[in-house]
Amino acid sequence: MSNRRHLDTPSPERLSLFLCFPKKHPYDMLIAEKLRRTNRAEYLLYLWQLEDLLRAYDCNPERLDEAYLSHFQVSPEERAKMRQWYADLCQMMLSEGVREKGHLRMSLNVMQTLAELHDKLLASGKFPYYREMYYKVLPLIVELRSKEAQPPQPDEQRPGSLAELTTCFNALYGVMLLRLQHKPLSQGTAEAVKTISTWLGQLSDYYLQGVEQQLDND
Repeated sequence: MSNRRHLDTPSPERLSLFLCFPKKHPYDMLIAEKLRRTNRAEYLLYLWQLEDLLRAYDCNPERLDEAYLSHFQVSPEERAKMRQWYADLCQMMLSEGVREKGHLRMSLNVMQTLAELHDKLLASGKFPYYREMYYKVLPLIVELRSKEAQPPQPDEQRPGSLAELTTCFNALYGVMLLRLQHKPLSQGTAEAVKTISTWLGQLSDYYLQGVEQQLDND
């Protein structure tokens, strides 16, 4: 299938996702918007990276501007837009109580919509390929959850599919951080990441293709 995607083999325009914070492209707001429209899975990982960037500067716009944004050579107009964008994100982090840990509501909403689509795809008989992909990933999810100190638990707010997706995204984000530190991956880890990222890439494709609306109309 031509629309399968691998999060672990980004195209050149997405390489910024895997670069260290001080070297990142200054137009994070443009990158975020592009990923929001082209790959929901990569968009979520990118939001998590932005959250950690803001935490590194204590969600303080002044510190962020002085120690991070000041390194980029941009016009006064562009700098003003950057400052406002980051200041708004800092305010969101503080108002939503995720200054030290947790995720922004917009990140949680992305995860929730993907989990809802995942459930609908499994319930439908029209997507056997997707079901096959999921059952190929399932043993990896079980293995990952066995290694987590506090694995996400299903409950009324977090059904099984949401807990499973959280585990997979946690794993991909952890691998991304290892790459930022230039640490090697074992062959088994690399293969697991490829399998998980292919599945999540397909789920993202279905979301962007409007498959959920088609299922709701059936």
